[in-house]
Amino acid sequence: MDQQRKQPARRGSAIWAVAITSAAGFIAALDNLIVTTALPSIREDLGGGLEDLEWTVSAYTLTFAVLLMFGASLGDRFGRRRLFVIGLAIFTAASAAAALAPGMSELIAARAAQGVGAAIVTPLTLTLLSAAVPAERRGVALGIWGAASGIAVATGPLIGGALTEHIAWQWIFWVNVPLGLALMPLALLRLDESRGPNPSLDLVGTVLASGGLFGIIYALIRGNVDGWTSTPVLGGFIAGAALLVGFVRYELRAKHPMLPMRLFRHRSFSAINAASLLMFVGMFGAIFLLSQYLQTVGGYSPMEAGVRMLPWTAMPMIAGPLAGALSDRIGGAPVVMVGMALNAVGLGLWALAVEPQVSYTALLPALIVCGIGMGMFFAPSANLVMSTVRPEEQGIASGANNAIREVGGAIGVASLAAVFSAQGGYGSASLFVDGLVPALWVGAGAVALAAALALLIPRQRKAGGPTADLAAGYGPAGAPVAI
Repeated sequence: MDQQRKQPARRGSAIWAVAITSAAGFIAALDNLIVTTALPSIREDLGGGLEDLEWTVSAYTLTFAVLLMFGASLGDRFGRRRLFVIGLAIFTAASAAAALAPGMSELIAARAAQGVGAAIVTPLTLTLLSAAVPAERRGVALGIWGAASGIAVATGPLIGGALTEHIAWQWIFWVNVPLGLALMPLALLRLDESRGPNPSLDLVGTVLASGGLFGIIYALIRGNVDGWTSTPVLGGFIAGAALLVGFVRYELRAKHPMLPMRLFRHRSFSAINAASLLMFVGMFGAIFLLSQYLQTVGGYSPMEAGVRMLPWTAMPMIAGPLAGALSDRIGGAPVVMVGMALNAVGLGLWALAVEPQVSYTALLPALIVCGIGMGMFFAPSANLVMSTVRPEEQGIASGANNAIREVGGAIGVASLAAVFSAQGGYGSASLFVDGLVPALWVGAGAVALAAALALLIPRQRKAGGPTADLAAGYGPAGAPVAI
């Protein structure tokens, strides 16, 4: 039994819990996309090539993904409030290190450390909030928490662009420091300590998954630089694949696995997670290139680029609630399938429209279609994940789905950038477009395959609500929340 239930919460702790966990969730989610509009400025200031920019994004998402469920287990064993504060300290210190980084290697290392801190903090925001708020008021509290993280994801490119343009790119990291320093003492003073019912740690599984994914991502990023048949690249693919196979075999036998493989025996669970992986391959990879295209080819400032990305990143705030209501009426599978199909169409429209001298209005339909498709995917897919498992397994299922999506984002950045660099580069606007177009078609193909996988999900009506959506890692508006 959770120790939090054995003692009454302190007076006023619910309000403080909502404020503290929502603020922590905001800054962790913000760092998923805030860096995108700063990439050209970072490259200009610190030097480095495309592979360095890829690691600037992927170092965060990869460490975040592989340590997400491990971070929750640490809180269950050693105390959620204690680990929450430790995670905030790591994230805050790493943010300062990123802002002070003198070169790309130091920046990438700091981004990886940020991912470690976020992987500890983010899952604990939900458990600490749920423990502090009475059940009858939990829906409202979760709505505030989810909205804060959803807004962070939607406005990340805009905030990053504004800070980069009007101050300096370093401030996309400095902005986390005062918030982190303020939240740590507040958490110690205002949050109650609690522990979970399962204190086991899957150290072996964490090491195997981390090593395997690192090998695959490393090989994708270095393929064009070292050669796809070079020893380091082939070694990365082979070692990464072997470690991931070892991870699956170990998890099948482990007494307390980080990722219970029995969940994948359910056809719907396997299909929606495979579709989520492919969806994020296409989506994150395209967003990584979009922000650079708008500045490098379009000539827009960082802030102007962030504003022009809003039709894509903010559209789920509008389309998400409508998609959630529709999924309650006809079932989540058809809505998810249409959403992913729209994303594939949007990426295809972008590939057809993009030219060195194209106007932004010519690209706008593609961005809107992609944004609507994202909104139709997030909320219904959350309900699909939750409907495939028993209530006591929903936390594990949501953590697994979120980790798989983050892995998809890291693979998407690496794979689409590999296509881009093989066919084009930064030398001129025409060269950039030469690389961008085939990369977009690869992304569109990945998302189209995700839509096809949705056909494997049994058609059934699954009623859900905002609490279900939030527990699975999505805000009430359907915006992705990194948990």
